Amino acid sequence: MVERQTFLIDTMKTPLGTAILIVDEHGALRMHMWEDPEETWRKRFHDYHGDSALVARRDPFGHVATLERYFDGEITALESISVAFVGTPFQTKVWNALRTIAGGTTLSYGALAKRIGDPKAVRAVGLANGRNPIGVVVPCHRVIGSNGSLTGYGGGLPRKRWLLEHEARHSTFRLEVSA
Repeated sequence: MVERQTFLIDTMKTPLGTAILIVDEHGALRMHMWEDPEETWRKRFHDYHGDSALVARRDPFGHVATLERYFDGEITALESISVAFVGTPFQTKVWNALRTIAGGTTLSYGALAKRIGDPKAVRAVGLANGRNPIGVVVPCHRVIGSNGSLTGYGGGLPRKRWLLEHEARHSTFRLEVSA
């Protein structure tokens, strides 16, 4: 059973549409999702946090401002956002590893499995990647197919492509995104 808590919710306009940020009372980002459609993100919130309350609050911990810096080109701004995960130990391990992938670079699912010390867990890494509740900040968009192709992204492949190209433009790394 999920413990009932109160979370703060805010929205922000981005070049990719409206984003929803859900933060706990300590300022840790718990979820970052795209607004479309509302029933989808509400169900996902419920899956992770049960019947916990959502209270609208305008950027109480500065995460909107930090994400605005990211979208303005300061790719490393994401590193300063505190996060807290609700998931299995394996998922948490994968999600923490995602935060070690530098902006402007990508990693294959196989390379990510090796990075967490479980090279045979490629599919499990893919599943954990797909369950990441804190997209963009926990950069699951930086994981690609072993052949360099873009693979699934909860926000849609056009958003994934945009994020990778945005990071490539604003980092010291050079990335070529294939179709």
